[in-house]
Parts: sequence; structure tokens; C-alpha cells
Amino acid sequence: MVSSPATLPRSESPPHSAERLGSQSEAAAALLRALAHPGRLQLLCALVDRECCVSELAETTGLTQPSLSQQLGVLRGEGLVETRRDGRHIHYAIASDAARAVIAALHAHFCPTNRPARPHAP
Repeated sequence: MVSSPATLPRSESPPHSAERLGSQSEAAAALLRALAHPGRLQLLCALVDRECCVSELAETTGLTQPSLSQQLGVLRGEGLVETRRDGRHIHYAIASDAARAVIAALHAHFCPTNRPARPHAP
């Protein structure tokens, strides 16, 4: 049986309440702000399928060491990537399912493989 807003417990907001929509939109906006930098997008694209150490990320993205450190710091601070130490190497991986889903959608739209060539207009 599906609960109607009138039968929901007082502590539970209906799925489309202003309170719930507000908190969900704030969370989505925070994620989009964190993604709103080309360097951070490149890093997350590099991490979408596997974890990488800093040297691999630098080689893959072409970011300078200072920029790489700064952007990884932002992603770590937002909880979008996590780290694993292996001796002297620090490996990064995507920690957020939401970030992984958004990056996958962006990749599918902007970086499609095997896209058929568009015919030229006459």
C-alpha cells in the first residue's frame, strides 16, 4: 500500500515536498559546482573505470602538478574521490555514485565511441 501525504508519519516528508526538493536540489547543485571545472571533469573521466595514482592522472590529463593537486583537493573536499596509499604512491578513485553516474552520462554524450558520421548537408 502506498502512503498518501496525509498518512505519512510526521517525521517523513512527502516525496515532492518543498523541504525535500530543496535539500535534493542543494545536493545536486553542490555536485554540479564541484564538476564545473574542465580539470576536475578530466580527472573524474580518467577515474571513471579505474583508480589511478597521481603520476598516471598527470599523464592522462596533461594537468600541471599544482593544478592537479588543487583540483584533486577540491574533489576530495567534496567527497567525490577517495584515496588509497600504496607505499609512496597515492591512488585516487571515484567515491561518489552520483558523480560516477553524471560523468558516465557526460561521457556518453560528449565522448561517444563508434558514432556514425553525420551526412553532409547538400
